[in-house]
Order: sequence, then structure tokens, then C-alpha cells
Amino acid sequence: MFAGAHVAESWGMDGGNQSENLEFLLLGISEVPAQQQVLFWMFLSMYLVTVVGNALIILAIVSDSRLHTPMYFFLANLSFTDLFFVTNTIPKMLVNLQSQNKAISYAGCLVQLYFLVSLVALDNLILAVMAYDRYVAICRPLHYVTIMNPKLCILLLTLCWVLSILYGLTHTLLMTTVTFCGSRKIHYIFCEMYVLLRLACSDIQVNHTVLIATGCFIFLIPLGFMIMSYIRIVRAILRIPSATGKYKAFSTCASHLAVVSLFYGTLCMVYLQPLHTYSMKDSVATVMYAVVTPMMNPFIYSLRNKDMHGALGRLLLGKAFQGLR
Repeated sequence: MFAGAHVAESWGMDGGNQSENLEFLLLGISEVPAQQQVLFWMFLSMYLVTVVGNALIILAIVSDSRLHTPMYFFLANLSFTDLFFVTNTIPKMLVNLQSQNKAISYAGCLVQLYFLVSLVALDNLILAVMAYDRYVAICRPLHYVTIMNPKLCILLLTLCWVLSILYGLTHTLLMTTVTFCGSRKIHYIFCEMYVLLRLACSDIQVNHTVLIATGCFIFLIPLGFMIMSYIRIVRAILRIPSATGKYKAFSTCASHLAVVSLFYGTLCMVYLQPLHTYSMKDSVATVMYAVVTPMMNPFIYSLRNKDMHGALGRLLLGKAFQGLR
């Protein structure tokens, strides 16, 4: 009874959180020191590859006028989102792996949660816009330049940013109404929505309901839009008479399809389950969408893309030539 009173006092007698004193412990995937060292070097390598890969994609697109098209405009924004996404989570995780102090403040946790939720939503919305771009390019090629004009591209990107910001703010503000008590240990690599809700000792029905409702709007509607777009794209490709033409049309969509499959595949592994079944084993799936997917995107988009190959070659050769001068 006295222990319970002590917990209530430390977490606020009024039922609210004393946010200035509240901390969580980000324990990560493993608490074994030897494994933590392995994880540190693995995640550091993946982070550096992700940063370099996405930065090169952005620089190549910005520096090469041949890539100043809607498709590459959205790709550059996708790379920027991935770059920001990993920077929001991995540096703190690397510090925790090398430190005995695993604590993250309540405010720091909410900031991390906000950017995590917002950027995942933004990634998803940009992928939907890129699907629309591919639909117009293949199904309405004669009107592509007219439809995908700079004004529309900026409007679509602005809409993506506004929706993702509102989505992140909604869930972050709702999280501030949640009361936490008992264990502060997070067996995860960052402050994640489901994990925090599992630690709550207050009613989270509103949070869960809003999470499902907004998730359907932000994720399922764009996914449905992408599926419909690619059904029409496949139909249009099948009507192309030459095998060469079919291959060329499909190759412009293959990279985007691979990224969409990787993004939704890893996301579904984590979130298509009831809240009460969410556990530490989902850390592996979280690493996939939070670390592996942003790292793989630059490789997927540049692997079979001759225009990107050329832009990257000119960028790197230009830098090397300037270094020799």
C-alpha cells in the first residue's frame, strides 16, 4: 500500500504526469554488453550507409537538370524524409548502446514520437503521390507534362506535409493525456506509439480509436489508391504491342513497387495486430521499417535506373575532378 502511495506521489497525485521529472528507459533490443557492441557497430554502419545513400540521391537530383522532373522531385523528397527519419531515432539509440544511462526524458520521448509518426505518414503519402505520377506517365503520356506541372507537384507535396504534420500532432497531443505508472522500461530502440500505450495505466480507448481511424485514412486509403493505380498501369502496359515497350514501361515502375512492398510489408508486420499482443519480439520488425527500409530505398531506386546512374556518376566524377585541381 505504501509502495503504491509512493508511486502515485512520484507520478503526480492528481493523476497526471509530472513531465519535468518523468523519464523512460530505452533498453533497446538487448541488454547483454557483448551484443550491444555488435549492435552499435551494425547500426552505426547502417546509419552511415543510409545518410550517404540518401544524400547522394538528393545531390544528384538537385545538381543534374536532366532529373528535374516530377518523378525525381518526389524521389528527392522521399530521400529527405528517410534521412530525417533515421536521424530522429538512430543517433539516440547509438548513444544508449554505448552508455550506462538509457534514460530519455518525457519531452524527448514525445518529440521522438512526433517525428516518428509524422515521417512515417509522410513517407506513405509521398509513395502514393509517386504512384499517381507513374499512372499519369504510362496511362496518359500525351498529357503528362500538362497534368504533372510544377504547380500541381508543389501542391501535392504541400498536402502530404500538412496531413503528416496534423497526423503527428494529433497522436502526440493525445499521448500527453495518458498517465504512466509502474515500469518505465521500453524494450525498444525508440519511443514508439504502441509501446507507450502498453505502459499506460489510464484509459487509452480514445487513443486507440483515433489511432485506428486516422491510420485507415493516412495509410489504407493511399494504399488502396496505389493498388488501383497499378491495376490501371498493368492494363496499359499489357496493351503495348512491343516487348521492348512493355519492358521499358514496367522498368519505370519496378523500383517504386519494390519500395512500396518493402514499406508496407515491414509496417504491417508491426501494426496489423491487436495492441495487447504487441511485445518485444516486434523489435525486429520495427528495425526493418525504421532502419532497413530507409537504407535500401536509395539502392532500389538507383539499381536499375540509367538516368540515376548517369547523374551519380557525373556528381562523383565532378567532385573527384574538383579535388584533383
